[in-house]
Amino acid sequence: MSTPVSIVWFRQDLRLADNPALHHALKCGHPVLPVFIHSPGEEEPWQPGGASKWWLHQSLQALGETLAACGSRLIIRRGPALDVLRKLVMETGATGVFWNRRYEPAIIARDAKVKEALRGDGLDVESFNGALLHEPWEIRNKSGKPFQVFTPFWKTCMEQAGTNAPLPTPVTLNAPAKWPESESLGSLELEPKIKWDDGLRDAWIPGEAGAKKQLHAFLANALESYAAMRDRPDITGTSRLSPHLHFGEISPRQIWSGLRTLAAKRGLGETAWRGSKLLTEVGWREFSHHLLYHFPHTPTEPLRAEFRNFPWCDEPAMLHAWQRGRTGFPIVDAGMRELWATGWMHNRVRMIVASFLVKDLLLPWQEGARWFWDTLVDADLAQNTLGWQWTAGCGADAAPYFRIFNPVSQGEKFDPHGDYVRRWCPELANVATAWIHKPHAAPPEILRTASITLGREYPMPIVDHAEMRIVALDAFAQIKSTRTDG
Repeated sequence: MSTPVSIVWFRQDLRLADNPALHHALKCGHPVLPVFIHSPGEEEPWQPGGASKWWLHQSLQALGETLAACGSRLIIRRGPALDVLRKLVMETGATGVFWNRRYEPAIIARDAKVKEALRGDGLDVESFNGALLHEPWEIRNKSGKPFQVFTPFWKTCMEQAGTNAPLPTPVTLNAPAKWPESESLGSLELEPKIKWDDGLRDAWIPGEAGAKKQLHAFLANALESYAAMRDRPDITGTSRLSPHLHFGEISPRQIWSGLRTLAAKRGLGETAWRGSKLLTEVGWREFSHHLLYHFPHTPTEPLRAEFRNFPWCDEPAMLHAWQRGRTGFPIVDAGMRELWATGWMHNRVRMIVASFLVKDLLLPWQEGARWFWDTLVDADLAQNTLGWQWTAGCGADAAPYFRIFNPVSQGEKFDPHGDYVRRWCPELANVATAWIHKPHAAPPEILRTASITLGREYPMPIVDHAEMRIVALDAFAQIKSTRTDG
């Protein structure tokens, strides 16, 4: 009689450390069959964009190499998840299927059907929380309802913390007596056919090892400098852990543990790391999943219903200029070009470019969300939705709509020497610092010295910010009387 096999279905948990599904499978004592199933049709309408698919390819390759070092391998299959899993069960005699949960509405529905069907087949089927500190349904306000404001949400999370240490990393994995056939990673066609990914390769090291390296490098000065430097795009002041978290190459529990360990080494009290800005950013990630779970319509519809009547514009040329970093506002253009080149954008700049789209151009926030979804390596449905609805003023814990970022003053404040703009808008490299964020206002001799002719080397502003601020506030006033915050 053949030895029972436990299937571990890898998804957005592409790591061996602190992996609850893998840990459970190992505790069962059976040979482990690691599987990745490519079934993009089941992720409608939010299939991964080009940058995300690029990262997924690299991360799967790294996971395969890590598994090989443990005496195992990654089996890759394509097709509907239930069909693939049932076929693998038939091929291997597997008695259990384990995975870590995802929280996108379409995936929740798919996974529930898979679990019910496989249990009906007599299999041991379990799913686990490998992505969050708390399940979205575990945190409720005093009325038993989901939170819509971050501060009380995170306070409740911290009060219920009790986070355990990360699960250990297995050194070896017991392999099945016979391996089933696997698709090649290349057959999934995740990498671009037309080569545009050099910038991504230069900027990132996808995979569990890259995630650990990034965390360790960041923690070296996180507690001291993160709060002060995180808003500065001209320096490396953020963690850059977001894509690693999205693909599950590292877990929030590992970040929690890393902060706690660092604080202990430095003789700092619990308040120092529990109140750190980095942990608060992890909290915002938790909040975004909380909202998506309880309000699954929000990736395409505003949480605040009155915003469905907002008088958005339809200007394809304006949208294209924004997408390509040709708006005439340097901090906006630098951010959009950084996104195109590296698949990432600094968080402060994300807020600036988002505000510009919805309040200077009056274009729908959904257009921005779709562009970010396709171009970000850390494109995450929950966080993308929260960020865009926050900026547009139509979501939970949203910035008031009348908070309109001035792209010039924002650039001057957060890129004071213009280094960020000069890096991503090299045609402005020789513009004096006093004018780097407002070349359209620079005296003619300044532009001549910098060899810049506006409208040729660099565009004139596509809108007048002061005028559009008034237009945006008037548009908001049209729906203000119907505002319902419930």
